[in-house]
Amino acid sequence: MIKKHTFVDPSSVTGQSIDKMLSTIRIPPRPSLLLEVQQELNSGDPSPQKLSGIIGQDVAMSGALLKMANSAFIGLRLKAKSVEQAVMRLGMEQCSLLLTGLLARESVQVEGISLNQFWDSSNKRAQAMSHYAKKMTLCRSDLAHTFGLFSNIGVPLMMSKFPNYGPALEAALQTELCVTTSAENELFGTSHTALGALMARTWGLPEEVVEAILLHHSHDVLKDHNTASTVRNLIALSLLVDYAIFHHQSRKRMNDWELGGAAVCTYLGISQSEADDISEQMFDET
Repeated sequence: MIKKHTFVDPSSVTGQSIDKMLSTIRIPPRPSLLLEVQQELNSGDPSPQKLSGIIGQDVAMSGALLKMANSAFIGLRLKAKSVEQAVMRLGMEQCSLLLTGLLARESVQVEGISLNQFWDSSNKRAQAMSHYAKKMTLCRSDLAHTFGLFSNIGVPLMMSKFPNYGPALEAALQTELCVTTSAENELFGTSHTALGALMARTWGLPEEVVEAILLHHSHDVLKDHNTASTVRNLIALSLLVDYAIFHHQSRKRMNDWELGGAAVCTYLGISQSEADDISEQMFDET
């Protein structure tokens, strides 16, 4: 029988478990463009001009970043006409995080399967999390956006390794009320959260994002005051947003909300009725 809850220790993505996963599952390597951007940001005196020059070497990414910067989601008052203007108006850190998301979409592929629906849901989650992180003063909006985009990045990695991943997992979740990661570990010996956290760490994402990816199906962590408040805020908000996405997609049952929704409501200081109202309003606002 699948256990109803399994608390995941962050150490589960270090040491021997990392070696084992890397030997059997391909984690997309960090793109050289992202590495150069992060090295500039981590230098003693990062320069917007140097950062713009690094990004400008990749014409496709430059165009995609400009399109994102000028989108309604970002909401710049003055449209950026160049990468340098985008960097100056958005800030270097936010440009780096946006670029990371764009590179992820290009790097993560599953042979013979379209990921358009996956990325559409990821973008909805990222935008909603960014909006509500600011509205509810939970954490930086760009951090919430990055986590929302990467929280389920391990799913296509699981799909690449296990051809029966989707149908087998869906059957398990319909059969028994259990946490998604518990079902994954029972069926496949690993989980999308472990792989996603590994990829996030490999790509140099902020440590709060890495830890939140690893733990976002572990609802007990919301009561753990040894876990950083930013991590717990991201986890609580992500479950609330995913609850709204399920409703938006007319899907009736969400195992993780049934198991962890009460904990999320308590943590955020809202009632189930208020959570339902937020889920109804969410995609009208974002």
